[in-house]
Amino acid sequence: MMIIQFLYGLLVGILFSCLHNYFRKKSKSDTKRFEDSEKRIFKLVESAKDIIYYYQIKPEPKYIYLSPSIEKVLGSGLVERSYQNPYTHFELIHPDDYEILAKKINGNIDYDQPIVQRWRDEQGNYIWFEEYTTPIFKNGELVAVQGIIRNINDKVNLQKDLEYRITHDALTDIHNRQFFEQNMEIYDQHVNVPVAIILCDLDELKYVNDNHGHKKGDALIKEFAKILSRYSSENTIVSRIGGDEFAILVTDTDSEYVESMVDHISKDIIRYNENSTDIKIKMSIGYAFSHHSIGKMEDLFTEADKNMYFEKRLKKNNMLHQLESV
Repeated sequence: MMIIQFLYGLLVGILFSCLHNYFRKKSKSDTKRFEDSEKRIFKLVESAKDIIYYYQIKPEPKYIYLSPSIEKVLGSGLVERSYQNPYTHFELIHPDDYEILAKKINGNIDYDQPIVQRWRDEQGNYIWFEEYTTPIFKNGELVAVQGIIRNINDKVNLQKDLEYRITHDALTDIHNRQFFEQNMEIYDQHVNVPVAIILCDLDELKYVNDNHGHKKGDALIKEFAKILSRYSSENTIVSRIGGDEFAILVTDTDSEYVESMVDHISKDIIRYNENSTDIKIKMSIGYAFSHHSIGKMEDLFTEADKNMYFEKRLKKNNMLHQLESV
């Protein structure tokens, strides 16, 4: 009986020893696989183009992690500087976006929405970024934020370029008819201010195109647009609304100022023609003013157009009269 018990105990011991060795080897294998997986993930994070970070807010502000990809965009040495000085990001962010950064750290922002911001690189240029942030809470208190920041500078510049093309004339780079009409609608329906419309028409453009070629005609249009664009300001929109037609929308103004502007434009054309050895600019101009814009914009445009064509006919009649008197 004793022998049987001994053999049974020996068998259990051997079995236990085998199981122990098996699980020990398996544990080592699992640990190695885990470590290999961890290394692969870390390598992936380190080589990512996006900027990945973990920023502790409490008990004291500091970066727990900041991926080196930030240095490819904003400059070398930034990771080390950020670890040493957790407020470095406040020195690099665009002044207009400073408040956004403060709100993110203070928890006064919607973390479900992307945070768009600009950061300064080594050359002093500001680059657009889009950030997706996750807040970290402990006992109901915001203690950290972690996130992914993506460079969207090309995307923003492309969007700006498209917006520019939509609102500007391709030949002259001044505003186009669509932009002019959109602003006409704003002041006709929503914003009530003293307003004026000045309309200009290039005389004899068809003659220039037919006799000197369309390149000469286009050059004349561009020179005329350059003269008018000098008057562009916060309250003055200069637009090309047709082949040879230009419109100037002046807001928050008075009739004396508009009359003076018309006079200055006419004098600018005279000076240009005196100094130019190329084809001269000939134009007709008319304007209309109203103390109130709401409900008046279409009538104002019609009145300015009528005044412009009155000047055009007057010039034509004077020319015919001069020819008849020769």
